[in-house]
Amino acid sequence: MRPRLSIALALLPALLSAQAPPDSTSLAIVHANVVDVRNGSVLPDATIVVRDGRIASVGSGVPTSGLRIVDARGLYVLPGLIDAHTHIANLRAARAALESGVTTVRSAGVAAWVDVGLRQLVRSGAVTGPDVVASGYHVRPQLAEEAFLTEPSLAPLMKGVNTPADIRQVVRANLARGVDFIKVLATERAGTADTDPRKQVYTESELRAAVEEAALKNVPVQAHAHGDEGAMAAVRAGVRSIEHGTYLSDATLTLMKEKGTFLVPTYITVVDVAGPGGDYDEPALLRRGAHMLPRLKSTIERAHKLGVKIAAGADTSYGPNSLSRISGEVAAFAEMGMTPLEALQSATTRAAELLRVEKTTGAIAPGLDADLIAVDGHPLKDPRVVQDVLLVVSNGRVALDRLSFAKPGTN
Repeated sequence: MRPRLSIALALLPALLSAQAPPDSTSLAIVHANVVDVRNGSVLPDATIVVRDGRIASVGSGVPTSGLRIVDARGLYVLPGLIDAHTHIANLRAARAALESGVTTVRSAGVAAWVDVGLRQLVRSGAVTGPDVVASGYHVRPQLAEEAFLTEPSLAPLMKGVNTPADIRQVVRANLARGVDFIKVLATERAGTADTDPRKQVYTESELRAAVEEAALKNVPVQAHAHGDEGAMAAVRAGVRSIEHGTYLSDATLTLMKEKGTFLVPTYITVVDVAGPGGDYDEPALLRRGAHMLPRLKSTIERAHKLGVKIAAGADTSYGPNSLSRISGEVAAFAEMGMTPLEALQSATTRAAELLRVEKTTGAIAPGLDADLIAVDGHPLKDPRVVQDVLLVVSNGRVALDRLSFAKPGTN
């Protein structure tokens, strides 16, 4: 369910100049109420010491000299949010995600392997986060035109990606570019008026071809699936996550629980589809969204009750018309029966587990990346407070600082 993306590759030099981060410095965040999203505890009036982009310590006491001091003023500090389903295609969009509190994203399909490029720019320090888990082109019966322009070896597939051999070829092309995930289309899309999201696209054996080929490089697979038949086939084939899952049956959810398959429902984007404005503002989609929204809500509630692992994804390109944000997904989950802690975990620890990055991010603990946000309110009492982020630290760099609006020189 992604809107048409515009890739501003021609603007890359100017964007790099505008986005170049400040020199990395050691810092200490003081007077913070530190939220442990692993167990739901809060450490009051704490100091987080950051060195070389990682968390060095979390505790009390006065920080040592030589550190940049960031006074959290009693705000609540929690891990940076993880968006497990994005379509970020340029640096401006990456910045928009970062300023919403998202410090890690998983791409769910972009052209020209832009996500691979962004991942490398962030890793090298050329730009400030978010960190990127890349998926390249998603595997579907008709690849985007740009796929053939950027990878001419795929030219034999211009007539369609229809067989297990075809699917393996596209997977190999993505793996050659160093992607971290493979994305496959198990059912048609919901965000285009001329497709039916219930309709199955690939069979179980075809989907298994993608899973097996990706597994040769220890790369997992995410499956776009609204309809139940396509989702069941994907789960049986061994995918790591089902994206969307609007019409899932209890049988499919039960199998997901048994196999440990994650659900990334992207509920906040269906809210967008069902309402005016945003990325999907056309009458046919408004009508579709009206009946999809309650169905997806039911799926999420039943999945949660069954114990299916649920991770948050905003399914947006973070473009100028975008309304979807991970903070809205977290707030919606809390309204559907998740505890505030569970809702926050969907965008932190649970999402980190899905993306296989739990050893580097998703919590506040020594040794993890310094991916942090500060909010004005207790997120374990009201998760909606994460919709107003006042501080973002990504890989130890202060990316957004809205802690004080006092004019310099005033008393």
